[in-house]
Amino acid sequence: MADDIDARENLEDINEQPKAGEPKYDADNLQILKGLEAVRMRPAMYIGDTGSRGLHHLFTEVVDNSIDEHLAGYCTRIDVILCADNSVKVVDNGRGIPTDMHSEVGVSGVEVAMTMLHAGGKFGGGGYKVSGGLHGVGVSAVNALSEWCEVRVCRNETCYFQRYERGVPCEPLKEIGKAEATGTTTTYLADSEIFGEIVYHPEVFVSRLRELAYLNKGLSIAFTNEQAPEGEEKTRVFHYENGIAEFVEALNRNKNPLHKVVFFSGDRDETAAEVALQYNESYQENILTFANNIHTQEGGTHLSGFKTAITRVINNYARKNNLLKEKDPNLSGDDVREGLAAVISVKLLRPQFEGQTKTKLGNGEVDGVVNSIVGEGLSEFLEENPTAARRIIDKALTSHRAREAARRAADMVKRQSAMENASLPGKLADCIERDPAKCELFIVEGQSAGGNAKAGRNRRNQAILPLRGKILNVEKARMDKALENEEIKSLVAAIGTGITHSSMDNADDEDGQLDLEVTETAPVNGNENGNGKKNGNGATFDLSRLRYDRIIIMTDADVDGSHICTLLLTFFFRYMKPLVEDGHIYIAQPPFYRIKSGKDKIYYAKNDEERDAILRTISNKKDTMVTRFKGLGEMDAEDLADTTMDVDSRTIAQVHVEDLIEADDLFTVLLGDQVEPRKAFIEAHAKEVTNVDWHA
Repeated sequence: MADDIDARENLEDINEQPKAGEPKYDADNLQILKGLEAVRMRPAMYIGDTGSRGLHHLFTEVVDNSIDEHLAGYCTRIDVILCADNSVKVVDNGRGIPTDMHSEVGVSGVEVAMTMLHAGGKFGGGGYKVSGGLHGVGVSAVNALSEWCEVRVCRNETCYFQRYERGVPCEPLKEIGKAEATGTTTTYLADSEIFGEIVYHPEVFVSRLRELAYLNKGLSIAFTNEQAPEGEEKTRVFHYENGIAEFVEALNRNKNPLHKVVFFSGDRDETAAEVALQYNESYQENILTFANNIHTQEGGTHLSGFKTAITRVINNYARKNNLLKEKDPNLSGDDVREGLAAVISVKLLRPQFEGQTKTKLGNGEVDGVVNSIVGEGLSEFLEENPTAARRIIDKALTSHRAREAARRAADMVKRQSAMENASLPGKLADCIERDPAKCELFIVEGQSAGGNAKAGRNRRNQAILPLRGKILNVEKARMDKALENEEIKSLVAAIGTGITHSSMDNADDEDGQLDLEVTETAPVNGNENGNGKKNGNGATFDLSRLRYDRIIIMTDADVDGSHICTLLLTFFFRYMKPLVEDGHIYIAQPPFYRIKSGKDKIYYAKNDEERDAILRTISNKKDTMVTRFKGLGEMDAEDLADTTMDVDSRTIAQVHVEDLIEADDLFTVLLGDQVEPRKAFIEAHAKEVTNVDWHA
């Protein structure tokens, strides 16, 4: 035994000694981060990233504290101001952050909330019954990531003030005067050391604040943009007395509703649920889910309860009223949700979210609560409104027939895809590289442009798919018609993922953020494979089968080319939305002009301004020739390669979804059935149009 002890001691001595050339590793090597240092060192752990999304996430963390005051019954108004100096101010008329000294840490409640992670009134201390700020790092993380932050609290008829710089208090909380009302004002300037250039997008503020106003009926939320151009409206106020019922009305404003908005609400076991729904004549479902005001983009138990209830109730009603015969199969969930717009909002005491991002609700009890409330409410509505009920059932039956045809067409595409290259479209010029992360697909307008692209490409990793004419407008067609279109079948086969036609927010496939924003020469992501996602047609979208990491739309720089590009974006948004959400869709940026000076100097210009700037720099104007490209077919292969395809010299624009709700509405307005909304949109934005090709 003694020998064994000696051996262990010798081994421990050896382990404690650093090897030759290696630094000593002991307790002193363990770094202890104090206060908010951890947030500044690893900001992405707390706010997602340090890009535009993370920057805009800061204001939502501050606003969420004010929303919690509203949920507790104390706040009726919130003001959010984007200041001229790029600081952001959030003002509420709640109770105000507690200002008395905390007995354990010896500083004011304000300082505790602003400087300590996992501190606040949301951890069972009785401050809040319902709250979205589950992890307690919100406002303190904002403080840590700000160059400076100032808090003004009105409470107990006194105004208090404290300033912080990069999370560190400049002085203790102090009294600065008397107060007639209560509330908290938080002003911060995001730190350029963390975020780089600070550029705000007002539409992101508007989208989230409008959403919060819908979800909290009776609450007034104002957004003021002090940076707005002269003549533009600076302040917008959002206030909805009917809450999510008005939210659904807004979702369906351009989609020909089949009946009035239906609203149900109820409480069960410390969980409150509100549901509003309305069917329309479109072919898309649009279901948005929220838990404690947080947009649960991946759905969760509240969504599954809703889906189960609505499928059961509509099938029961259809059979009871002999609209479904005994031999007929039940309508599927996809059938009964076609053309459905709905908002589901639950508020619960102890929400269980998946991760800090809170994109999916996991509370098992919520499934039954929503199922019960929707089941009772929808059954009552159908019985009391037989005309609306018949319209809903007829739409579901028509959807079922079309979906069966679409399933057969999708199965055919899938069988063809299983044969790999042997089943790929004959007009596809595929690349040699087999690693999707290194490959890109150019979707090219016309055969002549396709020929030039094939000649100018890098055959190793660039594939070319020429399309003939304009693809079908899928906004006006059901899926069975879309899959009969030869160009769409070629696209689906070439891309390899299958198709999806799901809602904007469901348990299997969703995301959520007016418009599709493009950013120049966006960074290229790797091929982040995902799991198969069940879609609304029985087909399966499988991101892991994506054959090209970048799918680049390359059309002529004229009106027809823009129209084709828009039709393709509509197809991707409606049938392959995960490709858009994950940043796989790009738009090529071909030049308008080629400028040749002398024998060997060639310049390219995207617009008239660039052309004129180049011409001013050329000394020998007599030996200069300017060529205007009317289309990709007029460019030779070398021009096309140098300007639009060569990764070292091209500019491409990556497509992002910044606001899913507004993007959905914009596609409906621009490509849907109703003419008046489209006319109004064109009239409202006519002066903003640039680069119209008058030669088209």
